[in-house]
Amino acid sequence: QVQLVESGGGLVQAGNSLRLSCATSGRTFSDYGVGWFRQAPGKQREFVAAISRGGGNTYYADSMKGRFTISRDNAKNTVYLQMTSLKPEDTAVYYCAASSRVAIPTKTYAYDYWGQGTQVTVSS
Repeated sequence: QVQLVESGGGLVQAGNSLRLSCATSGRTFSDYGVGWFRQAPGKQREFVAAISRGGGNTYYADSMKGRFTISRDNAKNTVYLQMTSLKPEDTAVYYCAASSRVAIPTKTYAYDYWGQGTQVTVSS
């Protein structure tokens, strides 16, 4: 079992930045790739970014490239999502998830464990 807890969400104005954290516990953290997803009201959960087990490979949804950066600190069992130039359409609940697959997955079904989510609200 892997437990994931997101933090760092909040209310920000458009153009500002936020850094989300995903703290994990349980099994060996470095055995899992980690992804961030988000879900806005009335919409499906969508892929945001993901990072490989060792942190050497990252992948982003097209709309997040250049604005969001995913990173991980295996010594702290934590993954981060730095979000800059935030827009109102970034408003959503953000979830982190862990996957045991070797390749970085972008689909929700490929992730084995999920956190409870953290709300990000961007005002215009």
